[in-house]
Amino acid sequence: MTKTTPETHAKPVNLRIREDVRILIDRAAKIRGKTRSDFMIDAAYRAAEDTLLDQALIKVDPESYRHYLDILDEPPSGEGFARLMNAPKPWQR
Repeated sequence: MTKTTPETHAKPVNLRIREDVRILIDRAAKIRGKTRSDFMIDAAYRAAEDTLLDQALIKVDPESYRHYLDILDEPPSGEGFARLMNAPKPWQR
């Protein structure tokens, strides 16, 4: 029987980008202490995760959904909300 293992070898990806975009990416990568490739891989990975998570479907029973909607319909309240509403506003200073 053959044992299967996940692919661990990196595969190349070639991109053609404008010079101004490359310069911007290089500046940001330097600030983060990363190579251009690592910076771009991290950014692409985060964007891919966000895209997939945005597509997640959450199913709940009707009772739970009704409870969720009821909570959303309640007016905000509580000590934290009162403190927030009474905090000095930056534009009022």
